[in-house]
Amino acid sequence: MKRRDFLQTGGAAGLALSASQWSAYAQAELDAKPKRVGLIGTGWYGKIDLLRLIQVSPVEVVSLCDVDRKMLKEAGEIVASRQKSGKTPRLYHDYRKMLAEKDLDIVLIATPDHWHALPMIEAVEAGADVYVQKPTGVDVVESQAMVAAARKHGRVVQVGTQRRSTPHLIEAMNEVVKAGKLGNIAHAEICCYYHMRNRSNHADSAPPENLDFDMWTGPAPLRPYNQIMHPRGWRAFMEYSNGIVGDMCVHMLDAVRWMLDLGWPTHVSSTGGILVQKNAKANTTDTQSASFDFGDITVDWNHRSWGAAPDPEYPWALFIYGDKGTLKASVNKYEFIPRGKGAKPMSGKAVIEFDKYPEDEKEKDIETHVASAVRGHMTDFLARVADRGRPVADIEQGHISSASSILANIALDLGRTLEWDPVAGRVIGDPEANRRLARPYRAPWEHPDPKKYA
Repeated sequence: MKRRDFLQTGGAAGLALSASQWSAYAQAELDAKPKRVGLIGTGWYGKIDLLRLIQVSPVEVVSLCDVDRKMLKEAGEIVASRQKSGKTPRLYHDYRKMLAEKDLDIVLIATPDHWHALPMIEAVEAGADVYVQKPTGVDVVESQAMVAAARKHGRVVQVGTQRRSTPHLIEAMNEVVKAGKLGNIAHAEICCYYHMRNRSNHADSAPPENLDFDMWTGPAPLRPYNQIMHPRGWRAFMEYSNGIVGDMCVHMLDAVRWMLDLGWPTHVSSTGGILVQKNAKANTTDTQSASFDFGDITVDWNHRSWGAAPDPEYPWALFIYGDKGTLKASVNKYEFIPRGKGAKPMSGKAVIEFDKYPEDEKEKDIETHVASAVRGHMTDFLARVADRGRPVADIEQGHISSASSILANIALDLGRTLEWDPVAGRVIGDPEANRRLARPYRAPWEHPDPKKYA
């Protein structure tokens, strides 16, 4: 049965949870013994994730960890004001000391990308289930080791690709894609035209007193400190991230894979570079295209951190093309545009829940249009923690989307198309590409090895 026929019969995807199921799972959690939670990385999205978890379940946040003393203290105060017990969590500077307590049921990880793998692996080794932000790893082998460790220790690991739990995108998948309204599907486009790449050129300086910059750097190369890096600006540098592709492409690629029931791409290619913003300190691309070949479906990515978006209403989006219509979707809304007569246009928009969660209106830096998706993602995670099943953004799914995006950057650097063997986890016939699947680690940190968890 071809994938497009499978989708039309409604066979793919029963992973999405309806709002009523979310409520049922949330209530089940309310009646259960509160989970003991720790957070590693108390910055912007760490707090967004943790506060949404507190909203959907009476968890007890017992531990917080960050290498920035000021950020850590502030997070402790916020959590104490928001959680039911009113208690201030224990504060840790080193995640290893926090995990050594072995008293956590759930660990959330919202560090910079180069710090995702080691804490996640150590958390599952300590017996915790984990919610880790995307991308899974900063390189492919890290990501492979994360999957292997989760499976060996039997832990539930949800990745923060919350498009899979975005209410209006679940509606689009069910009512448009699965309903067969697109017809035969053979192509999708994904994009980001936000002017999000840092364009400044600050001089290097000493790190602030409240930041342990050596620990912040960890296994990454030790660059001179620059005020761009912290907080939130580290994605300007490839040493700590995979640029806009590793940040934004992974979300939309994952959403398309989820909607169309796609596995691994067979071939990945990419072109681009720093073509316009050449005077900035950032070393990530300002312009990049990538193509992911899934056999009977090709998904093409484009980003530009300059100029105008081709469709101003969808600057960060996915477009799925069928012979019966087109689906346009973003974090804000979706539209189904039919071709020919008979079918009716459809649309939906982000769910804002100020009526249920009035605290969202006053929370600093919250993305209100995404809050419902994070709550849904957390509720799905808790349900799988309870029944020991695979969450909607299971670590393996996050690995596929993350590693595919990383492969695009490797293809760009090498200037050639990569053919991927998902069974071997290697690029076919390309020793140099395979050498780049794992970045060198700065001593004394040791790169995780997937074979250790076989």
